Amino acid sequence: MRNIFLLSCSCVVLAMASCSSKHEEKDEAIRFLVTSPLRKDTLVIRDYVCQIRAIQHIELRSRERGYLQSIYVDEGQFVKKDQLMFQILPLLYKAELQKAEAEAKFAEIEYLNTKQLSDSNVVSVNELALAKAKFDRAKADVLLAQVHLGFTEIRAPFDGIMDRFQVRLGSLVNEGDLLTTFSDNSKMWVYFNVPEAEYLNYKMSAKTDSLMKVNLLMANNILFDHSGIVQAIEAEFNNETGNIAFRATFPNPQKLLRHGETGNVQMVVSLKNVLLIPQKATFEILEKKYVFVVDKDNVIQQREITIGAEMPDLYVVKGGLAENERIVLEGIRKVRDKDKIAEYQYLDPKVVIPNLKVYVE
Repeated sequence: MRNIFLLSCSCVVLAMASCSSKHEEKDEAIRFLVTSPLRKDTLVIRDYVCQIRAIQHIELRSRERGYLQSIYVDEGQFVKKDQLMFQILPLLYKAELQKAEAEAKFAEIEYLNTKQLSDSNVVSVNELALAKAKFDRAKADVLLAQVHLGFTEIRAPFDGIMDRFQVRLGSLVNEGDLLTTFSDNSKMWVYFNVPEAEYLNYKMSAKTDSLMKVNLLMANNILFDHSGIVQAIEAEFNNETGNIAFRATFPNPQKLLRHGETGNVQMVVSLKNVLLIPQKATFEILEKKYVFVVDKDNVIQQREITIGAEMPDLYVVKGGLAENERIVLEGIRKVRDKDKIAEYQYLDPKVVIPNLKVYVE
């Protein structure tokens, strides 16, 4: 009898614990937070893949034929304007200059003698003019030889950075052969493509006397220290992509950026009178976004929405949701479509949105 009594007590305790557990589950199941979209003006950051170019990037080519006698710089070196970089063997051009100078000296003596004779009326004026023309031609040949000799020295046209050498010491180079490329990266031109609709929004909202500032997210996902300014927009749209190219100029005082880098331009765009909802009120099915809408009878309705833009913790809703509708904010994993919820707590979106943080329930 004592054993039967103990067993009965145990059953009662288990039954009471079971009822208590179900009651707690029921209480937990009805703890929902509900809010509504908030309509307001806001700012969003749009990312555009970009290409980074030096403000000046040129090819250095040989201007004369000859053997590469000397290289005075190294790959990747910073070079000052007019600094000597390459020397092509100048012996032939020195000889040509000396020959031209000698011929010019001979023509000068001939001209001076003819002038003395002309002053004494021994020779005609035409003969003097002919001697003067020969002397002038000889002086021109000297200048031309000096230019050719100067072409054997390749000097930096501006302050910049050397690229990889395309020739080596002692190489025979012909006129026009590529020696290297040379970049001025004191400032960088950053090109990015903007869709037509966003271009129109930018032009319609931009002030004529102001330039849009943009930021640069580098390839290592670190924001570049200096902001850039959009200073140029291409004249035509690309008919295949529907985009137009923007060009932003960034200062590069530490020479961190190099020609040919990539990254993402971040442009702050103003959005007027848009609907905002918390990201944590949404869920995804097959790459489509949904929310749970609570109707007037407290019945859950699964609703697909269209996202217009994304911000930290927020979505801009482009379609599928009205301003006065109620959506489940917390508890979306505890309900299904067509479920009815008995109780919920409604939170004003003006209170919800400033205190948002996305988290996993």
